[in-house]
Amino acid sequence: MTVPVSARAARWRRRAIEALILIVVIVGIRAWQQRDVVSGATPSLAGTLLDGTAYKLSPQRPVLVHFWATWCPVCTAEQGSIQSIARGDHEVVTVAMQSGSSADVARHLTEQRLDFPVLNDADGRISAAWGVHAVPASFIVDRDGQIRFVEIGYTTEIGLRLRLWLAANFAVF
Repeated sequence: MTVPVSARAARWRRRAIEALILIVVIVGIRAWQQRDVVSGATPSLAGTLLDGTAYKLSPQRPVLVHFWATWCPVCTAEQGSIQSIARGDHEVVTVAMQSGSSADVARHLTEQRLDFPVLNDADGRISAAWGVHAVPASFIVDRDGQIRFVEIGYTTEIGLRLRLWLAANFAVF
């Protein structure tokens, strides 16, 4: 038995409308998540990393600034990608947002076998300065200190690497 053309057209139209509604909802959620996120020149990012070394954001090449939290399951799922990028040829600094004491964050890193650079933002001041209300949040900063890309939520390793490559190879996009 074949479905009449008008029934198929109606079904296709309904699915197209449902897809359009889903896209609008996703775009709306992403816009809401990024409502306070900074753009343009980066806010100050300086402090002592968990390993005791001083850090100050002053990019000579693109940098991934990644906000995460020990209590965030999506962040945990993404940490392997961040680790891989940090062990590669890209500069990465991460900010543990409201995740407890430095000892708590260090314990989490040990348990997860992670060794990327971490600034502990126990009181949320760094996150507030960058406008981060949700984690994970990733910022790609170019060599001129300008934020080129912002991603809130899970982002694939290849997506982050592509954005780093674009920031390194194209001045304006």
